[in-house]
Amino acid sequence: MAQPVIAIDFDGTCVTHDYPYMGSDIGAVPVLKELADAGYRIVLNTMRSGKLEKEAVAWFKQHNIPLFGVNINPEQKSWTKSTKVYAELYIDDSALGTPLTTVAGQTTSTRPFVDWVKVREWLVKEGYL
Repeated sequence: MAQPVIAIDFDGTCVTHDYPYMGSDIGAVPVLKELADAGYRIVLNTMRSGKLEKEAVAWFKQHNIPLFGVNINPEQKSWTKSTKVYAELYIDDSALGTPLTTVAGQTTSTRPFVDWVKVREWLVKEGYL
């Protein structure tokens, strides 16, 4: 049986908030690789579209993180017409309870972004990793 689907936001979650530009590294890569290596199916769940969405997809390819889907869980087409991405877990800087941080000098934005050290600790505690 396949591992669950995890929906991942991009700006503020995988990289700092610098939209429409590509944000800086915030430590997502090793944790996302660990999830992918454990068999989790990752769906990019982003507001980016067109060229900007392609840039986000390229970021995943550049870091050798396979995507199960982009803005859709391909398996949900068989049982719903909903446009909301179905996943068992969502990691998003705007989600209630997601641990956030700011590190001076990492971004031109003043918005906080996902603290991947704390996210990984939670994933281990809850048995995902």
